[in-house]
Amino acid sequence: MGASLDPELLRTFVAFADTGSFTRAARLVDRTQSAVSMQMKRLEEIVGRPLFDRDGRQLNLSHDGRQLVGYARRMLLLHDEALARFASPALSGTVRVGTPDDYAASVLPLILSRFAEAYPLVHLEVLCDTTERLSGLLEDGALDMAIVTCSPARERGTVLRREPIVWATSRQHSAHEREPLPLALFFPDCQFHAHALEVMEAEQRPHRIAYSSHSLAAIQAAVLAGLAVTAIARSAVAEGMRELKVEEGFPSMPLISIALCVAPRARNEAGAHLAQHIVESFHRDAP
Repeated sequence: MGASLDPELLRTFVAFADTGSFTRAARLVDRTQSAVSMQMKRLEEIVGRPLFDRDGRQLNLSHDGRQLVGYARRMLLLHDEALARFASPALSGTVRVGTPDDYAASVLPLILSRFAEAYPLVHLEVLCDTTERLSGLLEDGALDMAIVTCSPARERGTVLRREPIVWATSRQHSAHEREPLPLALFFPDCQFHAHALEVMEAEQRPHRIAYSSHSLAAIQAAVLAGLAVTAIARSAVAEGMRELKVEEGFPSMPLISIALCVAPRARNEAGAHLAQHIVESFHRDAP
């Protein structure tokens, strides 16, 4: 029998990848720093490759380490799902989750379906709304957790992903060539709306808001129909749409952070399991 990868070694390895420090990783996995160092030495012996590069006092993942961390996340997610499915089938309760419309339509369905497989007795209530409204509901205790968007300078909760805001138009139409430029934007309480208008005004480019909605599907439909150009997260650029480039007259926009915020007081154990599942799923499926 050949060598095998111990899930506990992989869990510590992922903790380092997420924190960038043996000290912080040790706190996450509830071990001493020396125990973490020994675990990582053992992991390197098993895979037969150096997993870390040292740059002065800074320790980083090596090329092989960055490759292994992707496998480690997938293996741990399946490992934990399998244990949860058979060891804790009685876990139950209701978990109230808030999310912006774009993530409810894209990545969240797969994540929640995996969770439901592992915990079939947990009832999930999903509310789609803007970050501003979801934040208020979370503070009021009406939600157990919420996926929110924020600027990298004002991150909160657990960061799930960072990605750029991009300009997008239809592949089949030329709304981006019109003047004034027609825009399909989320309503003003969305950061994408504010960033888009700031860029237009800074460029002194004539524009008008031709279409507004809280729904990503509605924004995408307007763009695909050739009615307007939009500003959305890169991951939300649908088939039939294309990203507009700087050389086409559309300046770069800032990164946006997607984070998971959890209510200070968890209502039940199911909520804690779902929060961990969402974080691990986003990291595992990161592009």
